[in-house]
Amino acid sequence: MDFGKYRFEKEKREKEMKKKQQTVELKELQLRCRIDTHDFNTKLNKAHEFLTKGNRVKVLVKFFGREMAHTENGLTLLQKFADACEEQGVVEKPAKLDGRNMIMILAPKRTANKRKEDNNGQN
Repeated sequence: MDFGKYRFEKEKREKEMKKKQQTVELKELQLRCRIDTHDFNTKLNKAHEFLTKGNRVKVLVKFFGREMAHTENGLTLLQKFADACEEQGVVEKPAKLDGRNMIMILAPKRTANKRKEDNNGQN
């Protein structure tokens, strides 16, 4: 077999694999401890949009000044956010305080429909 032909076939297969590969990005949403309901719903809609596209979402609650004394408010806010995103995603990394920020990561949930599509595409 000719080495040039072998290399060409190998590169062709690699290009095909790259086409089928899906890249997952990490999107970030920043919240405040004292966020209003409309702002919360706007951020929630963006999170739904990111999760349905297949991206992971990093939710960040920033604490300013004396808000650090009441980190439990941020924890309840993140729990409320996770509960609202339950249909589209699951909590990949639970809420954790990191300096003046509390971070939680949500990953998209694979539905039964997507699994069926994947199985049909492989046959």
